Amino acid sequence: MANVFSKITAQGQISVPAEIRKKLGVGPGSVLEWDEKRGDVVVRKAGRYSSSEIHHALFGTQPPGPPPDVKEAIRTHMRKRHARG
Repeated sequence: MANVFSKITAQGQISVPAEIRKKLGVGPGSVLEWDEKRGDVVVRKAGRYSSSEIHHALFGTQPPGPPPDVKEAIRTHMRKRHARG
């Protein structure tokens, strides 16, 4: 992708170039996230993290494996909770 530029207004606003909007899949009302990494600024569409990336950020490790079947876990819990005897 060629370099694209934006100009900052007196109010601190910028226009996101059409090429970038299309690539990010954003439009009016979309939220962009700004992050600084080693002196560079990274802009991305907000909410684009996978559950494993969130787990790694919170716990510093990769998740142990695929998540359990939630519906089956609920069934098992309800059977134990309402078991007679």
